Amino acid sequence: MSRRPAVLATAAVLAGALALAGCSKPAPAKAELSVSGSYMPQPVSADMAAGFLTITNKGAAEDELTSVTSTAAGRVTMHTTVGGAMREKSSFPIPARGRLVFKSGGNHLMFEQLRHRPKQGQTVTLKLTFATSAPLTVRMPVESATYHPSTGH
Repeated sequence: MSRRPAVLATAAVLAGALALAGCSKPAPAKAELSVSGSYMPQPVSADMAAGFLTITNKGAAEDELTSVTSTAAGRVTMHTTVGGAMREKSSFPIPARGRLVFKSGGNHLMFEQLRHRPKQGQTVTLKLTFATSAPLTVRMPVESATYHPSTGH
């Protein structure tokens, strides 16, 4: 009895197993977040300030901004403005291959219980926390109270 068919059968089984091992699942889609255009108008109030920025997601998965903190303020809240009414939100979605914009008259950050009144030329550091991505630290420049960037936010 020839052993050749048995050897060939074993080789075929091993080749099939190796081929299946190479067919592992692709890595799950992830968000790829970056921040641009951040600024804080110099506050006119001693205890409150606004902040604006854009979060861009170049990744194939959405994420969610879940909180913002800063050593410059007792708390930082996130708000949306719709029809002239401001409403606090606990999170904001960041679409895959999209942007989340915080701008004057729209979504914005409120720095409450300021520990000191930031002046034009200084920077305020904040930490953005997300549902799935690692936190981002942002250095936000303080601009004049009437500053309006060319980006429109």
